[in-house]
Amino acid sequence: MTLQTSYMGLKLNSPIVVSACTLSEEMDNILKMEDNGAGAVVMFSLFEEQIRKEEARLNAVLADTMYANPEASDYFPDLDDYKVGVDEYLEHIRKAKERVKIPVIGSLNGITTEGWIDYSRQMEQAGADGIEVNIFFIPGDIAMSSSEVEHRYLNIIEAIKANIKIPVAVKLNPYFSAMGNMAMRMKNSGADALVLFNRFYQPDFDINELVLKTDLHYSDASEIRLPLLWTALLYNKVKLSLAATTGVQSAVEVVKYLLAGSDAVMTASSLYKNGIPYLKTMNKELQDWMYMMGFENVSAFRGSMSQQNVADPTAFERANYIRILEGMK
Repeated sequence: MTLQTSYMGLKLNSPIVVSACTLSEEMDNILKMEDNGAGAVVMFSLFEEQIRKEEARLNAVLADTMYANPEASDYFPDLDDYKVGVDEYLEHIRKAKERVKIPVIGSLNGITTEGWIDYSRQMEQAGADGIEVNIFFIPGDIAMSSSEVEHRYLNIIEAIKANIKIPVAVKLNPYFSAMGNMAMRMKNSGADALVLFNRFYQPDFDINELVLKTDLHYSDASEIRLPLLWTALLYNKVKLSLAATTGVQSAVEVVKYLLAGSDAVMTASSLYKNGIPYLKTMNKELQDWMYMMGFENVSAFRGSMSQQNVADPTAFERANYIRILEGMK
C-alpha cells in the first residue's frame, strides 16, 4: 500500500502537505515535518510589503521622496511584525533543500508585477521546487470591476510563468462569480495548480474599545464544504493539479478531499493544535482507511466522489438543494 501522489508535477510520498504557516520558520520544524511523513512543505509567506519597508528603512526612500505623504508609511506593516527579510527567507529555502528530501515550495504574497517576478525568480534560484502564489487581495474599491479583478490574477500568473521554469500554484479565494471559467483561464495563463481556498482573516469589532480586532481563529472541519464542493466540480474538467486547504483537522478531511479529486491536502491548524508529530497520525489513519476499503494506492479512489464520477451528478447542484429543503418539512 502506498500514499504516493503527484502534485503539479512534484512526486510526494504522502498527499498531506504542510500549508504556509509560521511553523516552517524553524528549520528543526521542517525536519520534523519530513520525519513525520509530510509529503511536502509550503514555506511561510514572503510578503512584498516587508521587503519594501526594509528597503525604505535602509535607503530612506519614504523620507526622501518629494511627494510622499508623511503618513504613507502607515500603509506598511511594522518590520518587527516579520521574522525574516528576503535574504534570510531565501537562505532558509537553500538550507531546507540541503537538509530534506521532500519538496520545498516557496510562498509569495506580492503587490506589484515587478515584485512577483523578481521574488519568484529569487525563490527559484534558491532551490524552491515550486511556488505558491498567494494572491491575498480583497477588491474593496467599489469602482473596480469584476473583469479588472480577474485580469489582475491572470496577469500575475502570466508574468511569473514567463520568467521561471518551476511549477506555480495559485492560492485563490472562493468569491469569483464564475469559478469554473476562472479556473480554466488560470490554467490557460500558465497555472500548474490551484489551492482551494485562501482563508481571509476577517476583522471583528471590539464594541467597548471601538477598534478593529484582528485575532486569528484556527479553521475547523465544518469549513471544508466549500472547497470540497469546488474540488469535486473542477476535478478532471480543468487539466491542472488541485490542492485543498481549510478545515483539515484529521484524516477524515484528508479522505474527503481526496475523494473529491484533490492531488494534495494541506493543513496547518491541526499541527498548531496537536503538534507536528500529528502528521504521522493522519498518515496512519489514512492508510488504515485505505486498507479497510481495499484501496492499494491513492489513485484508486481519488476523484471517485467528484461530480464526474458520482451516480447522481445533480447532488452537487440546485436539484439537491431543493431535495434538502423538502426533507426539512
